Amino acid sequence: MQKYWWHKATIYQIYPKSFMDSNGDGIGDLKGITSKLDYLQKLGITALWLSPVYDSPMDDNGYDIANYEAIADIFGDMNDMDELLAEAKKRDIKIIMDLVVNHTSDEHAWFIEARDNPESPERDFYIWRDEPNELVSIFSGSAWEYDETSGQYYLHFFSKKQPDLNWENPQLRQKIHDMMNFWIDKGIGGFRMDVIDMIGKIPDQLIDTNGPKLHDYIKEMNQASFGKHDLLTVGETWGATPEIAKQYSNPDNQELSMVFQFEHIGLQHKPDSPKWEYEKELDVSALKTIFNKWQTELELGEGWNSLFWNNHDLPRVLSMWGDTGAYREKSAKALAILLHLMRGTPYIYQGEEIGMTNYPFQTLDEVNDIESLNNAKEALEKGMPLEVIMDQIRHVGRDNARTPMQWDTSQNAGFSTADKTWLAVNPNYKDINVASALANPDSIFYTYQKLIELRKTQDWLIDADFELLETADKVFAYIRKTQDSSYLVAVNLSDQEQDFAYDFDGAEVIIANTELEPIADQGKLQAWDAFCVKVI
Repeated sequence: MQKYWWHKATIYQIYPKSFMDSNGDGIGDLKGITSKLDYLQKLGITALWLSPVYDSPMDDNGYDIANYEAIADIFGDMNDMDELLAEAKKRDIKIIMDLVVNHTSDEHAWFIEARDNPESPERDFYIWRDEPNELVSIFSGSAWEYDETSGQYYLHFFSKKQPDLNWENPQLRQKIHDMMNFWIDKGIGGFRMDVIDMIGKIPDQLIDTNGPKLHDYIKEMNQASFGKHDLLTVGETWGATPEIAKQYSNPDNQELSMVFQFEHIGLQHKPDSPKWEYEKELDVSALKTIFNKWQTELELGEGWNSLFWNNHDLPRVLSMWGDTGAYREKSAKALAILLHLMRGTPYIYQGEEIGMTNYPFQTLDEVNDIESLNNAKEALEKGMPLEVIMDQIRHVGRDNARTPMQWDTSQNAGFSTADKTWLAVNPNYKDINVASALANPDSIFYTYQKLIELRKTQDWLIDADFELLETADKVFAYIRKTQDSSYLVAVNLSDQEQDFAYDFDGAEVIIANTELEPIADQGKLQAWDAFCVKVI
């Protein structure tokens, strides 16, 4: 298998509004990111994935783009972007742009022209119908919005201010390719492709994802833009199976480097229920089954996987599946060790490396996320008690991931000098922050730093086979095996003692959040024990 830089990379996702504010307006910006590159270099990451920084009215925090080739004023300007690219390059850090091409903002010049002039070529850049069908928006309500100006309905699978693009139009596709090449010419390291499985939609057949032309569009995109360069491309693909993932990421197909699949994330929610009906406890057996499937069925050379717990749309993994009390640090290390030693490219979401947690939202006034607010409005209209709605938001709302980065114990956790930040800082910042993590050689930060270094230096993390071990229900253990060596990873995903008997004679500890000797002696894993050892 041909190896690329991203096989050994660890990617760090930044949510720009919440990372670092350089000008005191309460909103993170590009200069703020640039000012923290030394910290990210110390962590060891290979690339930064930036959530959208393009010009946008911010109806959906930048995922509604008004101009793909301009920077939103709240983040700075193109000079700031060029400076970030240059300073990152000095530190051998690549910048991955968030490519949002399923939809634009309704303030994009294309849509303005399409709305004002139904005879224009841009009209066909979007999807218009005389009558709506039963398609629904992911943000609740109908996916169709009536446009008074032109007398038709347009499709929007997200906010009504995010009209969907019509990928069947070849002129539209060319415009997208040109825009991608604009950014490639600036020296970016690749693209994370937002809801890329939706660009093949056929709304008249009620097909919203994985339409029959999807892979043709991606192959065309590859040939017209990033395929000529050594770039990372990762597609967000809700509902993907290993077979679908192979279509995207098999090198022979010339599509993408890898995909994000979310099957494990589905365990956050009750089966066949809305996202808001969350599970109170992780089903570890189901998690083992899912990860085993993705590790064994997405074979080496036939596809590549992404490894992640968190992103800007998900609750903090510590609050969902870890322990936010006495075992916060230990459980954070356990979750990291479990994930990062599998095959795939790991992703860290900002703050994950210091063990940030969900925010204790008390009222809807504290909430910014459009998805959470829309759901709350609908739920209240149906008579759901407010306390139930707030409990759901505290557990699975997207704002949990979006509270400002916690740098130190100063005002606003060192994120901003403003009197008020765009989202409130988590009140636990006095205990959970970068400064205290860096000062403690046993902190979560240094576990992540070591995992990132292992990824860069240990070829077995790419090549080794994966074998799930039969264990106690709450224990997740697997072997990574090459022709020459075997590595055992074992994690207790609970705060209860678990049985784990293994012959550790001659074992060499690679990384651990505990001592190996008591485990070897007693055949027991204590709460949140996690380790990787090289075994004979």
